[in-house]
Amino acid sequence: MTPYRRPLITAILAAAASTAALADDPPAPPPPQDTWIGKGQVGFLESKGNSNAESINGNVDVSRFDGPWKNDIYLAALYGKNNGIVSAERYEARQQTNYNFAPQIFAFGGLRYEHDLFDGFQYQASAAAGLGYKFIDGKDTTLSAQIGAGFRQIRPEILTTAPDGEVTSRTPLDATRSGIGTAEVDFMHKFSSTTTLTDKYYMEAGAGNTMLQNNLQLAVKMTTKLALTIGYQVIDNTNPPPGMPPLKKVDQLTTVNLQFSF
Repeated sequence: MTPYRRPLITAILAAAASTAALADDPPAPPPPQDTWIGKGQVGFLESKGNSNAESINGNVDVSRFDGPWKNDIYLAALYGKNNGIVSAERYEARQQTNYNFAPQIFAFGGLRYEHDLFDGFQYQASAAAGLGYKFIDGKDTTLSAQIGAGFRQIRPEILTTAPDGEVTSRTPLDATRSGIGTAEVDFMHKFSSTTTLTDKYYMEAGAGNTMLQNNLQLAVKMTTKLALTIGYQVIDNTNPPPGMPPLKKVDQLTTVNLQFSF
């Protein structure tokens, strides 16, 4: 079984296990209207001694509800060094607007941009639209999915890396444009008033590359505004450009962060 499927399957099994209890799960309360709400998180790691390493990661996820409309904005960044050499640098931005036709059905349109200095793509930028469905929409458990189609532009680059991991050269290739298909699954389950599990799976398939991303996270509240989170992210680019040495298809990231709500 490929690594990126395991967290998704775990979430789906958890949703199935909780279905029996849905009869006692009241509907989710209506969200606040006409105001931005959200959460952000940040984590930092530094080690010194026989090896020196440091990394920082963070993201901000905000939403706004205006009647049947919902707007989401997501920003994320990752930066890391190992013995003075940059070993990770990635930035991602997403925006999506939903329109609810019915309590369970919505249409969406979204934009996505990713810049990763170590995955073999100088950037990946896309726009897509489609339909979504809320399978479960309770106070303690939610499960929704969406599928869409759109357009993507990517620019591969050939990386040459020294034995110590330092990138010694970058050779940009021509940008390519193609139609894409997208799919997303979003799961949330509250084990208690303080402990919440979320799992978000996203796929973007088109000519030249298929990108699959899964974000699994467990959050434990310390106060009404602060929580400690443990996260596991998997990103799979199925067709990275050639590199020296060859680039790996799968990137994995484990984080322990401080999360704040607003």
